Amino acid sequence: MTFRSILELDARLSDRLHVAEKPGLLRTLAVFFAHSGDSWFWGLGLLILWWQGDAFWKRWAVTLFVCIAFLAVTVLMIKLIVRRRRPEGEWGGIYRSTDPHSFPSGHAARAFLIAVLAIGLGPAWLAVLLCIWAPLVSLARVAMGVHYLSDIVAGAVLGIIVGLTGLQLAPALLARLPSILLQ
Repeated sequence: MTFRSILELDARLSDRLHVAEKPGLLRTLAVFFAHSGDSWFWGLGLLILWWQGDAFWKRWAVTLFVCIAFLAVTVLMIKLIVRRRRPEGEWGGIYRSTDPHSFPSGHAARAFLIAVLAIGLGPAWLAVLLCIWAPLVSLARVAMGVHYLSDIVAGAVLGIIVGLTGLQLAPALLARLPSILLQ
């Protein structure tokens, strides 16, 4: 198999999952999950959690925020190097205009990062919920036609790696932050 044939297979398989142009429950669910991984949504949510949460949730929010920020820079650098164009389609104009590159999927990377951090930081009920949510976000991005399957696989792997690294570095990071941020 050549690299070109792998990319063609990726495009054909990804196209089979498209529901963006098909009205119905599956499309509605795909839109919901595709947007639920948006960076602005998680940034705002973590800010509210930090503002309203107790010391546990403040540490949780700060750890996720720092890891998500690092991941965002990493994804952006890879996208600028690879420069793979998004699949053709109508849905997701905001994504297409602000970020025309698809590889790797930032949403998949972020979703899997958040799930890994939840496994390591707890609570268990949230980790289970986020481990179910992460693949749904990723598949919804393909279903809505803004990513190829290989984009979400690469994003998931990257998110898992950064998440595991974040869990190792979190204690040192939190120890260096001013205590007012964590109380």
